[in-house]
Amino acid sequence: MRYPLAWSFCAWLLGVADAVELTEMFGEIRSPNFPDSYPSDSEVTWNISVPEGFKIKLYFMHFDLESSYLCEYDYVKIEAEDQELATFCGRETTDTEQAPGQQVILSPGPYMGLTFRSDFSNEERFTGFDAHYTAVDVDECLEKSDEELACDHYCHNYIGGYYCSCRFGYILHSDNRTCKVECSDNLYTQRSGVVTSADFPSPYPKSSDCLYRIELEEGFFITLSFEDSFDVEDHPEVTCPYDYIKIKAGPREFGPFCGEKSPGRIETQTNSVQILFHSDNSGENRGWKLSYTAIGNPCPLVQPPINGKIEPSQAKYTFKDQVVISCNTGYKVLKDNLESESFQIECLKDGTWSNKIPVCKIADCKEPPELEHGFVTFSSRNNLTTYRAAIQYHCQHPYYHMAPNSTATYTCDASGVWRSEELGTALPSCRPVCGKPRFSRNTTSRPAGRHLSQRGASPWIAMLSRGGRPFCAGSLLGNKWIVTAAHCLHNELDMESPQLRSSDLLAPSSFRIILGKHSTLRQDGTEQQMHPKALLVHPSYRPATLEYDIGLVELSGAAVLNDYVMPICFPDQKQPRDTLVIISGWGKPFLQRLPETLMEVEVPIVKHSECRDAYARLHRTVTDDMICAGEKEGGNDACSGDSGGPMVTFSPKKSRWQLLGTVSWGDSFGVKEQYRVYSSVIQSLEWLRKVTEVEH
Repeated sequence: MRYPLAWSFCAWLLGVADAVELTEMFGEIRSPNFPDSYPSDSEVTWNISVPEGFKIKLYFMHFDLESSYLCEYDYVKIEAEDQELATFCGRETTDTEQAPGQQVILSPGPYMGLTFRSDFSNEERFTGFDAHYTAVDVDECLEKSDEELACDHYCHNYIGGYYCSCRFGYILHSDNRTCKVECSDNLYTQRSGVVTSADFPSPYPKSSDCLYRIELEEGFFITLSFEDSFDVEDHPEVTCPYDYIKIKAGPREFGPFCGEKSPGRIETQTNSVQILFHSDNSGENRGWKLSYTAIGNPCPLVQPPINGKIEPSQAKYTFKDQVVISCNTGYKVLKDNLESESFQIECLKDGTWSNKIPVCKIADCKEPPELEHGFVTFSSRNNLTTYRAAIQYHCQHPYYHMAPNSTATYTCDASGVWRSEELGTALPSCRPVCGKPRFSRNTTSRPAGRHLSQRGASPWIAMLSRGGRPFCAGSLLGNKWIVTAAHCLHNELDMESPQLRSSDLLAPSSFRIILGKHSTLRQDGTEQQMHPKALLVHPSYRPATLEYDIGLVELSGAAVLNDYVMPICFPDQKQPRDTLVIISGWGKPFLQRLPETLMEVEVPIVKHSECRDAYARLHRTVTDDMICAGEKEGGNDACSGDSGGPMVTFSPKKSRWQLLGTVSWGDSFGVKEQYRVYSSVIQSLEWLRKVTEVEH
């Protein structure tokens, strides 16, 4: 019969006892007729049961019964497992010693009985009681006192029950409480190690069979060494009937061993050993510990090669021992025509070495790399390239010089690499010598005015030729660049739209660059005809005003420097004043024929303000990027066709010629106060260096 959680009498039969079964996890119990007064001469029992793993907690929300000595009239009695837990009567407000108040009653197990009894009469009206119960979880891990129910190692509580677990290395027995050791598959493969009974030096587990296997490669022989602290249960009359160790080594067997006497040292003469340890279900012995080592077949001693060494060097080598053969500084190991820093051999199981001892060969740096525009000399007569041999690089003097030093000495190092103290493994650089012609000008009897240039005196000048005739000139920078006037590098423009486009530039294939040139139209034996690769003009060039009238021609190949072909130097950062400059070119004076050879003229630099004022009268502008040169009275000047040619001056401080400007423009030839205008190289120096990467 199932009853509701809140139970009360709907009908009451006087003098008849009744019992109610409550099996829910919580519920409410009320006296008959609650909250009206309960009947006389009645008795009711509520039997509460919850699942195993729980207890029952009972408490009262209201209590109002007739009070009596020792609760002999009306009362509530609470019982569990044949013991009385509590008896209550009286009223909460007056009989606090007998009424439950805030008291909570807890059952020892999953069962509780509550009995209400009233006698034959009540002098007053009593409303009875209102009680509640709930199931609460039991923490078996704390409350289990019976050793048979306790966990062997670890106890874990959960709502309604508990479970057991074991320490690492153990497994739970079928009774779900006790633990046994799992030690049937212990494998050791190292050449040395330590083996112990489980939990050593604490007592070893009971009822266990442990197997320890030591498996090494063939060629090793295992030696076992038991420690003196040996304690295995034995019997005074029978040999090892309880606990014991047995050892199987190949076809041989050792043991059984037990008691307190250690087996000591055992030479197994094999590479495979099995150790069986058995324990019964009793005893508290501490167990055992052993260490094992392995030695192999010996190999013969090895001798180091000449100029070499062997590591480690020892008196005996056995199976699996390895030695490394290396060479002294400056030598390398040579094996099968291959060089290396070291070579390793190993002692095999049959007592032989895995390879023969190699030889040590002196390090060889081989032929040194070639130096562009330079050559190398050896320090030894027979041009040795082996360890500690030395070489020296030189540049093609006098046309190239070495950077950053005047000479570069390299030594063959121990690793077989040419190395310099200053540069390491990097090669030096041979850079062109600039501004130092092999033919000097005659400064004592130099003719006045425009005159023939001495052959080779301006080896940096370049002719821009089209159809066999010069149309502009330029100057050699380094060995791959020509600096000239920007207006020489483009076609005629519409001055009303002076913006220069890339399509306005000349085609590189439409003209030639001739170096080493002296005669105007005849061929010279010193000529080098070069093909332009690319044309560039200064980014600030303005064709309408000829501001920054300077451009570059990149050559398709490097010029061959010699007595008649040499680059000009960049100028110092500060432009000289009141100095004479030389202008060279193949241009012709107005209404005259082309000169037969290169011409030059020496003129002074004119103050910028004076030149600016002179051209202001002609409504022409001389900007800060321009240099003026010429004589006030006129007569000596650059000519038509000289555009782009060099304006040079000699620097006594550096003893070399420098490029100050390129021929740009002028209104008339040889007219008084009508100076020739040149594009300043100093103003464009940053751009020129960046594009050409020329440093001089």
